[in-house]
Amino acid sequence: MAGINPKTYASTAPHRLAFIGLGAMGYPMAGHLARAGHHVTVYNRTAAKADAWHAEFAGTMAPTPAQAAHQADMVFCCVGNDDDLRSVTLGAHGAFAGMRSEAVFVDHTTTSASVARELSKLARQQGLHFIDAPVSGGQIGAQNGTLAVLCGGDPQAFARIQPVVQAFARACTLLGDNGAGQLTKMVNQICIAGLVQGLSEAIAFGQRAGLDMNLVLDAIGQGAAQSWQLDNRGKTMLADQFDFGFAVDWMRKDLGLLTEAQRNGASLPVTALVDQFYADVQRMGGNRWDTSSLIRRLK
Repeated sequence: MAGINPKTYASTAPHRLAFIGLGAMGYPMAGHLARAGHHVTVYNRTAAKADAWHAEFAGTMAPTPAQAAHQADMVFCCVGNDDDLRSVTLGAHGAFAGMRSEAVFVDHTTTSASVARELSKLARQQGLHFIDAPVSGGQIGAQNGTLAVLCGGDPQAFARIQPVVQAFARACTLLGDNGAGQLTKMVNQICIAGLVQGLSEAIAFGQRAGLDMNLVLDAIGQGAAQSWQLDNRGKTMLADQFDFGFAVDWMRKDLGLLTEAQRNGASLPVTALVDQFYADVQRMGGNRWDTSSLIRRLK
């Protein structure tokens, strides 16, 4: 797995940290923490990834989340979903069982807001702090250390973790109590879904109209249509390149969390439609294609 790209690290006192989950995001995030001078102990369900990380970065490995979390000031986590998060936090071998009093658990997984609230309550009962901190910026952002970290939790605990998180982030924002980080990530994904579908339709229309779309994207990128998606995905969509970035499977998982809209009464007709478009892409075999592959439906 690719490591991390160079970054200038802010000076912070070294901490004892744990990182649980060394997937496409967690592997470089944990690497940035190690490169910033912190002592990092990692745990991954597939031991081979922990071995590879250990060979690349200074740090140690542990056989269980509880042992990784032992004596850590902060425990970072980036796994797959609600059930994965519960499996690495709860029980005799879960991280909560190994954490010392007043340590902070920082969850970078994109989960439901309800599981963030559930685990924060359990953490408080055990004398721990919990911050839900999903990220935006994708694998490239994790490798470059330029993620946006969206946090929910106690302000005092947030103040402790913020300077450490800067090792892999360009922004780290407290948005409210526990669950607010996950709700903000849902807002983020709603925005992206609509933007990518609009960009797909615009490119498909321009191509059918016979326009030079490389030139068109350069031109409209100077005006009100400019967006991160246009700047970073417009021309790769034109080139039919989708082997990078945020996978369709991950986006569908995230959009599946929008059951929160049923609870708060929000109407999300466009998002629901785009979610079904992503299901079409999955049926085309595009499970691991980048989310910008929505344009494939229109060709």
